[in-house]
Amino acid sequence: MANFNKVILMGNLTRDVELRNTQGGTALAKFGMAINRKYTANGESKEETCFVDLTAWGKQAELLNQYVRKGSQLMVEGRLQYSTWESQEGGKRSKLEVVVENFQFVGAPKGAGGGSGAPAGDDGGGGERRAPARRPAQQEGGAAGGEVDYGDIPF
Repeated sequence: MANFNKVILMGNLTRDVELRNTQGGTALAKFGMAINRKYTANGESKEETCFVDLTAWGKQAELLNQYVRKGSQLMVEGRLQYSTWESQEGGKRSKLEVVVENFQFVGAPKGAGGGSGAPAGDDGGGGERRAPARRPAQQEGGAAGGEVDYGDIPF
C-alpha cells in the first residue's frame, strides 16, 4: 500500500519567525500560519480560520527569518509530522505540525506600496521574474523596517 504525505498551504504568519540553532549549528525556524476559509452554509456566508504550526530547517529557516514577519503572506509546501513528549508536569503531550520543504513569497512585503495587485516580480506574462527597484535606506537607523529588496534574495 502506498503512502503520501504532502501539504500545500497559503496564509498569513501569525507571529514572527523564531530562529534557533541546534547544537550541531543547523538553523531551525518555528512560526505559525493562519489559513482562512470562506464558505456558504444555508445561504449564510461564513468564515473559519485554521491555525497551523510550521518548522523550517537550514537555509530555508534563515531566509524565512530574514524576509517575513507577522502578517506576511506565504505559500508553503511540506509534510505533516506528529510529535509526542512528556510535559514538565508528567502529562503526555502531542502536536501535529508542518515541516516546510519549499516555500514561495506571496504579494509585496508589508508597507511596500505598489498597487498592481500582482505578486512582486510577477510581470503578468509568465516571463522572467523581475525584482522591484531598490529603495534608499532611511537616514537614521539603516534600512527601512519591514521592507524587503527581493533582488537581494539568493535564489
